[in-house]
Amino acid sequence: MLSGRRLDLLDPSPLDIEIDDIAHGLARVARWNGQTLGEHAFSVAQHSVVVEEIVAHVQPDIAPRWRLAALLHDASEYVIGDMISPFKAALGMDYKAFEERLEGAIHIRFGLPAKVSAEVKALVKRADRVCAFFEAVQLAGFTEAEALELFGAPPADYAPVIDPWPAAIAQQRYVQRFHTLSEAAGFDPAPAAFETE
Repeated sequence: MLSGRRLDLLDPSPLDIEIDDIAHGLARVARWNGQTLGEHAFSVAQHSVVVEEIVAHVQPDIAPRWRLAALLHDASEYVIGDMISPFKAALGMDYKAFEERLEGAIHIRFGLPAKVSAEVKALVKRADRVCAFFEAVQLAGFTEAEALELFGAPPADYAPVIDPWPAAIAQQRYVQRFHTLSEAAGFDPAPAAFETE
């Protein structure tokens, strides 16, 4: 990692995880394998910021710590990349267990429980699907009917316009959101692991 950390993917330690590494990696991982419209790929970092926003829209009274969990919902992809759900399922339970171990280490590193409640997990999954609906229609060439069939209907009162950010902006906004939510949750701020400018 650029921070100098060396993460053991088979036995990840929370001590080897830095938010700057996560943000840097996620800002450079493309959703939809890069098959999207626009000058820039739609990154997992930007997707995560939008998902956190959707969680707050759907449940405005949700605690900041669970909004932080929403922001971090795909954080493991900073080292393992983004794979579509059908492919993850085809790989079997070993992949899922691997992903869960890494997610647990990330959560512990930033003050969250290794596993969030089923209620929070379901809310984040719902927000993830809402975001995927808008990504599909606005960026990936799907018709609204196709997106409705795959992801379900989004909330009637929520319609973001998704414009992919350059990687540097996605990284910066992800880190800013992380610090805002961490502070709101009462967690100690994580110092910058490396200079990005």
